[in-house]
Amino acid sequence: MTEAMGIDVGGSGIKGAVVDTASGELLTERFRVATPSPSTPRAVAKAAARLVARAHWEGPLGCTVPSVVHRGVVHTAANIAPSWIGIDAAALLHQATGLPTVVVNDADAAGVAEMRAGAGRGRGGVVLLLTFGTGIGSALFVDGHLVPNTELGHLQMWGGSAEVKAAAQAKTRESLSWAKWARRVDKYLAYVERLFSPDLLIVGGGVSRDYHRWVPLLRSRAEIVPARFRNNAGIVGAALLAAGGDPAGPASGNGDQAAG
Repeated sequence: MTEAMGIDVGGSGIKGAVVDTASGELLTERFRVATPSPSTPRAVAKAAARLVARAHWEGPLGCTVPSVVHRGVVHTAANIAPSWIGIDAAALLHQATGLPTVVVNDADAAGVAEMRAGAGRGRGGVVLLLTFGTGIGSALFVDGHLVPNTELGHLQMWGGSAEVKAAAQAKTRESLSWAKWARRVDKYLAYVERLFSPDLLIVGGGVSRDYHRWVPLLRSRAEIVPARFRNNAGIVGAALLAAGGDPAGPASGNGDQAAG
C-alpha cells in the first residue's frame, strides 16, 4: 500500500491526513487547525508542520494553496495573504517540515482526486470540478488531462469576481436560503457552460455534503454529481500527487495508476 500525506490550505482552515493513494481513503483522522490571520507564508508553513507532527508523518507530502501554482511557485493570492506571490511554496514547506513536498492549486488537487478515485473516475470528454467554499475553485479536465490553474471563480459577474456572490461563504455571509443561493449558482453555471460545454460537473467543497438541498434546484444542461471525497478531495489529491502523480497527465485511470 502506497501512502502519502495531503494538506489542504483553505481560507478558514488548514486540514491534513495520511492517505492510501491506491483508494483515496484517509488512513488517519483528519487533523485541522485554523488558518492563521494574516495567512502569511511563514505562518501557514508553521501550521502545516504542526499537522505533520500530529500525524507522526515522515514520508512524501502534498500541499494545496488557493493560488495559481507553477512548479511549486505561487503566482496569485485571492484568498490568502498577498505576500505569497512569488514564494517557492514547495521549498518553504520542505524547509518547515523536512519532507519532500509538492505544492499545487487547491481545486486542481481536488479534481485529480475525483478523476482518479472518485466521481469522475473513468469519465472522458470535458469534466469540470467546482469547489464551493470561501471562494470558488475549479479544475478542468479534457479526456482525463488536467488544464491547470483555471481559476474560474474569478470570472467577472455581478460587477466583480463571481465567487463574491456565488461561493458558499456568500450564502453564510448574507444568510441566504438554499433556494436563493442556488439561483446565483445557477447563473454562474450557465456562464461556465457557455464557455466550456462540460459533459460532467462535479461539485465539491464543504457545501457538497448538503448536495440534496441545492443541486436539484439547478437547471444545468450537464450532469451534476457531488464529489465522492466531499471536502477531503483536496487532501486526497495532494497526497496522490505527492506520491508521484503528474497533475497534467491522464487522471482517469485505475487504482494502480492512482498510486503513482
